[in-house]
Amino acid sequence: MPIDTGDTTWMFVSTGLVMLMIPALGFFEAGLLRLKNSLSVIMQTFSGLAILSTIWFVAGFTLTFGPSNGGFIGGLDYLFFNNVPVDEPLEIAPTIPGITFATFQMMFAVITPLLITGAFAERVKWSAFFVFSIAWSFLIYYPLAHWIWGGGWLAELGLFDFAGGMVIHTSAGLASLAAALVLGRRKNFGPDIMVPHNIPLAVLGASLLWLGWFGFNGGSALASGALAANAILASQIGAATSAFVWILLSWKRSGKPSTTAAINGAICGLAGITPAAGFISGQNAFFLGIVLGFASYFAIVFLKEHLKIDDALDVSSVHGVTGIVGSLAIGLVASSVINPAGPDGLLYGNPMQLAIQAMGVAVSAVLGFVGTVVIMKIIDKTIGLKVKEEEEDIGLDVTQHAERAYVT
Repeated sequence: MPIDTGDTTWMFVSTGLVMLMIPALGFFEAGLLRLKNSLSVIMQTFSGLAILSTIWFVAGFTLTFGPSNGGFIGGLDYLFFNNVPVDEPLEIAPTIPGITFATFQMMFAVITPLLITGAFAERVKWSAFFVFSIAWSFLIYYPLAHWIWGGGWLAELGLFDFAGGMVIHTSAGLASLAAALVLGRRKNFGPDIMVPHNIPLAVLGASLLWLGWFGFNGGSALASGALAANAILASQIGAATSAFVWILLSWKRSGKPSTTAAINGAICGLAGITPAAGFISGQNAFFLGIVLGFASYFAIVFLKEHLKIDDALDVSSVHGVTGIVGSLAIGLVASSVINPAGPDGLLYGNPMQLAIQAMGVAVSAVLGFVGTVVIMKIIDKTIGLKVKEEEEDIGLDVTQHAERAYVT
């Protein structure tokens, strides 16, 4: 099949939109943290863009999308993007250049480990972040993405994940829960240290993330046209209804509608709609967004307020819980009318799909959680994970980077 210029153009745009999400994630997280740590998380996300793009180019793409070795990992045919065609498509994306598909997927491989920065913010050394992000990519992201997207064993069983509910959000969300448990709580854990220093910056980051998600989900159609259009509609409705729920819940709980609740609710909806965006209708996205809003909001209440787990920016709920719910929703309300290449769910006559999705969720959750515990324990025993207590008091901006976010 020849290269389609319309599809290729849309994938160029989508690649740029997903790349934009990476610094946007830094702005979002920085605004929600204390002033003394705001630059450190921007440094993690921006430096991560460079580090993780490099290792994807060298080895990540071939380990994920290279010819499968027994369904568990890709071969080495595409090291350094060798043999990735410039003027011909790959079989997985038949209307765009091979290097365009590989570059689009690079952005997913970059942002996924960086989601975890929100969980261990304000207390991890940059050197530990450096080692962790690389190790997590090789040991968790590349294998899991191969199993689900690269023709691996889960794909062969009939598992579906349109844009990363399991590959990205479930794995990173459960990794964030593991990281919070391994690291323990920040000093003086409680409401006094959970005061955002710059809510407008967080809103800017959230707005850019919302915009970028159109490329994240719409681009996962790997073509322009009806499927991309449906994915964008589902993304917008899922985000809007989830944010609506969060606004109402925060209003009821505190008596005042919260700006931070509105932006967190939108991100929850976007994360949760991600796996299902190319398989469900806009109407079902509306109801899924409501479920995502309630599930994520009360998951945060349970984990942070009742269990006292210090996942600094609630990644385990905002991404993990929503990724699980959205992935299971495929097994309930997916329809081949929306995507003929996709499945039908339970409500459309295929009860087995829910069981397959549940298995995929379990595998992604266990790999993300257990793998993260192992990686962090090894790092802690070698170079150390956490900054010293006095460095935590001063803040990571100064102690890790000798810089300040603002000069007065």
